[in-house]
Amino acid sequence: MNIGLVAHDAKKSLMQNFCIAYRGILSKHDIYATGTTGRLIEEVTNLNVHKYLAGHLGGEQQIASQIEHNQMDMVIFLRDPLSPKSHEPDVNNSIHLCDTYNIPFATNLATAELLIKALDRGDLEWREMLRKEMQE
Repeated sequence: MNIGLVAHDAKKSLMQNFCIAYRGILSKHDIYATGTTGRLIEEVTNLNVHKYLAGHLGGEQQIASQIEHNQMDMVIFLRDPLSPKSHEPDVNNSIHLCDTYNIPFATNLATAELLIKALDRGDLEWREMLRKEMQE
């Protein structure tokens, strides 16, 4: 499955720790991330991450394009609701797209953990069937 990972600056360390904790599960899937987040994840996990541009330079739009083309199965976007910065990607576009295309989406650690555990149990296999139907 294709998993998108994005994190605001204040949440990048949390994203690294999340990926360390769930490295075994993530290693079985294709990981896509915005540039800086992807590099930081690779540094601490040795996972292979498909890195896009930095979020504020277009990386978030690149992930959004995958969502629109039914090429993303889950998105974890750890956001900082307390001190958003103008240069950071806007989470609202991602939420809108994931709602439109029925993509599981997490914006905080608690929900991210629920999704990653569901992924490991096979609860998201319906995404693979949906993707195949859309390609036909």
